[in-house]
Amino acid sequence: MEIALIIIVSYLLGSIPSGLIVGKAFYGIDIREHGSGNLGGTNTFRTLGKKAGMIVTAADILKGTLASALPIMFGVDGQIDPLIAGMIAVVGHMYPVFANFKGGKAVATSGGVLLACAPVMFLVMVVVFLLSLYITKFVSLSSIIASIVAVIYAVIAKEPLLIIVVSLLSLFVIYRHRANIKRIMNKTEPKIKWM
Repeated sequence: MEIALIIIVSYLLGSIPSGLIVGKAFYGIDIREHGSGNLGGTNTFRTLGKKAGMIVTAADILKGTLASALPIMFGVDGQIDPLIAGMIAVVGHMYPVFANFKGGKAVATSGGVLLACAPVMFLVMVVVFLLSLYITKFVSLSSIIASIVAVIYAVIAKEPLLIIVVSLLSLFVIYRHRANIKRIMNKTEPKIKWM
């Protein structure tokens, strides 16, 4: 019973559309109608500015972290691994029931899962992301690079479940950025201007 409840709550946590809530509640703007139309932090930064972008990114990270903590909170982490609960939240973030199943690109919420389950890996990913962002000025490419480095890190750590989950999260990130990859190849992907 607890496991089923964790799965449901994890998905619902992931489904909370942070960008939509912040945009409508504080700016009177539906960010799905602006920029890339995406509900994630990057489009929030572009559409609503730095403050809103940071709030949405933090909220999306927190969704993954909270979902990953549920098995421990319910005392059933021996039956369902926190990584699995976190991954379910990432699916909810990508396909949220509260936003017509059109969500974000899995980056921040995946980061939240790693923050809870592999905090050193999370810190490494943040450094890799920021370094790549500084060099390339592409948020999308930096997200993809960080996700690939996460897989390499997991393989080096030699933890089977971590390798599987991180590989799946990386595939989610790459798949959700397929349009960005095409724009990078066509040299039409927008670059950030604040770094």
